Amino acid sequence: MEDMELQTEAPLYLRIAQELRHNILEGVYKAGEQVPTEAVLSERFGVNRHTLRRAIGLVASEGLLRVDQGRGTFVADISPTVAVRYPIGERVRFSETLREQGIEPRYELLRAITLPANARIAEKMEIRSGEHIAMVERLGLADGRPLKVASSYFPLSRFPDILARLNETPSISRLFAEVYRCDHRRRTTLVTAQAVSPEDARLLGVSYNMPVLVAEAVNTDEENRVIEYGVTRFRADRTELVIQPENLSG
Repeated sequence: MEDMELQTEAPLYLRIAQELRHNILEGVYKAGEQVPTEAVLSERFGVNRHTLRRAIGLVASEGLLRVDQGRGTFVADISPTVAVRYPIGERVRFSETLREQGIEPRYELLRAITLPANARIAEKMEIRSGEHIAMVERLGLADGRPLKVASSYFPLSRFPDILARLNETPSISRLFAEVYRCDHRRRTTLVTAQAVSPEDARLLGVSYNMPVLVAEAVNTDEENRVIEYGVTRFRADRTELVIQPENLSG
């Protein structure tokens, strides 16, 4: 009885947050689904939008909701899953790695464009700032669920037709081996934890307060020339980055 009295006396926004939380955890609102608009929820709970936004903000801070400005409020994907073990070594193969763990890999192309290299990218690729490069961005899925967003940059001076070639051979490793006849080795990998960007949060189905694991990689050919610079953002709750022994020396 005492607990019920405390619950009744709780601020209104806390009671609304509790109902939203309950609806999410019970599957009334499913992962990736947009919850009703502020107007609909305000009318449903009989409150003004300020009170409703406090409730939504609280549930979002717990990682259960994702608020996309201009699009609405969506349920974050928090369903439990076994973490994918992803090796960081001289050769990294997304598809092979997942299949070895009984997980079906898939890529979705987000964009493939040419653009001038900014100073940071140019430094990583060992080219002049402003030189035109190809950029390919893809969403990597594991058993149909978002795992990573990968942005890869390639020197057009070396691979002028790479965007067209990727339409025919979507595997980057196979493209280098079979079409361009060059090796594809990891020179360096820098791993950091960063705040997720709004766009990556939408693609990965996470809330704005969830960090992502970011792996910056420089890949080279057999003559140690840079052929790819990549920035991959992994869902931290679904990924275990494993440093392989050959990378521990020195």
